[in-house]
Amino acid sequence: MGLYCRFLTLADSMDIYAFLKRRLKSIGYAAKGAWLLIRTEDSLQVQFTIAAFVTAAGFYFRISAVEWILQLLTIAVIMGVEGINTAIEKMADFIHPDHHHKIGIIKDVAAGAVFIVAVAAIIIGCIIYIPKIF
Repeated sequence: MGLYCRFLTLADSMDIYAFLKRRLKSIGYAAKGAWLLIRTEDSLQVQFTIAAFVTAAGFYFRISAVEWILQLLTIAVIMGVEGINTAIEKMADFIHPDHHHKIGIIKDVAAGAVFIVAVAAIIIGCIIYIPKIF
């Protein structure tokens, strides 16, 4: 059994092929969703523009590797949370298109999460760039 476990049978390799094919399809759907967000959501377009600006600033000011990591993680988190917020808003609108107090609370909380991350992003940007500017 020890040697058998180390080698794949033809059925196992076909399962792996099907698994990889499904994963590649999932990546395609995710890329489509990211493109849809960037193309259709005004707030994400603003954040994408800001991300491009701070990326250019990172090259201009020659920020350190740690600063790059913090900046890229911040950009990814804020765009990711904005995507989740957009999904929550769209789902809430689909479930209950008319104004409803509880749906409003759900949307406000999701927007609040974006706000918290945005404030943290501003603070991180200030920590990185204020010493370099002055």
